[in-house]
Amino acid sequence: MSPAIPVIDFAPFYKGNSEDRQRLKDEIHHACKDLGFFQLRNHTIPPELQTGILEQSKDFFRLPVGIKEQYDRDNDSFNRGYERFRAQNFEKRTTGDLKEGFFLGRHLPRDDPDVQAGKFGQGPNKYPAEVTDPQLFRDTVDRYYGAVLSLTIDLMTVIAELVGLDSDALCRFCTKPIATLRLLHYPPQAPDASELERGVHYPSSRIRLPVNLGVTTDEPTFLTGIGAHSDFGAITILLQDSIGGLQVWSRTSNEWVDVVPVPGAVVVNTGNMMMRWTNDRYISNLHRVINTTGTARYSVPFFFDGNADFLVECLERCLEPGELSKYGPITVNDWMVGRYADTFGGGEVEGEKDLVSLE
Repeated sequence: MSPAIPVIDFAPFYKGNSEDRQRLKDEIHHACKDLGFFQLRNHTIPPELQTGILEQSKDFFRLPVGIKEQYDRDNDSFNRGYERFRAQNFEKRTTGDLKEGFFLGRHLPRDDPDVQAGKFGQGPNKYPAEVTDPQLFRDTVDRYYGAVLSLTIDLMTVIAELVGLDSDALCRFCTKPIATLRLLHYPPQAPDASELERGVHYPSSRIRLPVNLGVTTDEPTFLTGIGAHSDFGAITILLQDSIGGLQVWSRTSNEWVDVVPVPGAVVVNTGNMMMRWTNDRYISNLHRVINTTGTARYSVPFFFDGNADFLVECLERCLEPGELSKYGPITVNDWMVGRYADTFGGGEVEGEKDLVSLE
């Protein structure tokens, strides 16, 4: 039987007694350890704000391509703006992921010290003037960014208690973080679409999964909305619409498991940085999006990576007596620069074992 993606009630974090809070911690611990994914309900992002940001996302992506490209992410080094179709490529033998996106972050002026220092992911946002209501777009994305960042800090507080990250280190990690919000659009893929529109079917291919999984599958692969990958940072919080299409790799049953949307809930997963921190105690699991519904899919992931100068190294509580760390220390900035170069630049980064590779 395929494992179900856990759905965890976060209400005890805010108003539960000690027993309820411990149960919450246990549920999050097991989800991070066993699957690296869970859905979170009764959190603090208002339903109307969830609806609002999805509507603003749709409004932007309806714009003509020429207008969207005026806000191209590649126009500067701030990691802000429009991501063209197939700009990112997780499965290297394909022609790129079948999605378009729009990057936002903490809005910083060009004269901010972190921007002047060239730290990754720091800079001014690009707010499109051609959407139906530019001020509403800006207000909505900024409000959502603040709300999801606040929820992320709450989650990091729980995880810090679980892995032995002291309060001072948690504060340093969460101060002025690299934290990226992406609006994503996966176009509808009709059953009779061409290969470039829908995705090539490779019936004889074999997926070689990351070495730390030690499994293979003969399942057919596709040019996906987003190819099989694991996330770069500490944790990701994803708002998805009702369409579905997100799948997570099950290490126990060796199959892809659908993440069925739960109204009002967000999807949470741990990333590669968390895996390094915990010496693989918490996993950064493979996931992908394949949209075969014939309907456009919209989602809003929030990637929390931490302070650029923070040094990520294995936590003592995550090492058994005599066990050595599997990963060397690295700053958040250096880690993120390398990961983006790999998936947007088309190269390969030495030492990266966490992303999927295809034969």
